[in-house]
Amino acid sequence: MRILVVEDEGSIAQRIETACADEGYSCDIASTGSEALGMLKFYDYDTLVLDLMLPDIDGFEILSRIRAIRNSTPVVILSGLNAIDDKVKCLSIGADDYLTKPFSKVELLARINAVIRRSSGHFSQVIKVGPISIDTKRRSVTIYGVEMQLTSKEYAILELLALKKGTVLPKEVFLNHIYGGMDEPEVKIVDVFICKLRKKIADLTGGLNFIETVWGRGYMLKDSEDDSDSQVTETLKAG
Repeated sequence: MRILVVEDEGSIAQRIETACADEGYSCDIASTGSEALGMLKFYDYDTLVLDLMLPDIDGFEILSRIRAIRNSTPVVILSGLNAIDDKVKCLSIGADDYLTKPFSKVELLARINAVIRRSSGHFSQVIKVGPISIDTKRRSVTIYGVEMQLTSKEYAILELLALKKGTVLPKEVFLNHIYGGMDEPEVKIVDVFICKLRKKIADLTGGLNFIETVWGRGYMLKDSEDDSDSQVTETLKAG
């Protein structure tokens, strides 16, 4: 997951970035509202953690602007303002959650994970795809009760596929997701990760394949092999 943190206090921004890194998330930092709006034009984020009191454009205005252009990125407000009116205003503008400072890293991560799941249509921390169970809190995957041994990048790719199940994801999306724009290798590395994931899934399912290749488009996760033709056809029609 890639998260944008809009926070002008360096120590707080660093604390959030460290917490996100421990969770396996990529994290970009913007210290002003104008910087944040610029980054949102060029990058897709899974969540925006937004302070309200910024040196130029306040968080209320940032939230209003991104919702006005139908940017549906989940937004978690993290602010020292604890008045009920401020919370109600943010939620009415389009915030997905509101957390006050000082804050617990554990609670912040739990709220980030929750809004990401809700925005993807998943209301449980466990996402099920056929026999595959992905625990987004523990960052673990089991198939028929047997835990898969995955690297952090393999898990990140499988989790993204699960959250976007039924949607064809271009290879560039995976690169952005797991490297966050920093020292990205060639796009063909995605094919390597997908190949390894397929083999590990096949080893635990007797050879089943749940990751569909849509040639020229990218990859998509499906519930079963039987979903392959119909889902790809519908996706191509939509495109």
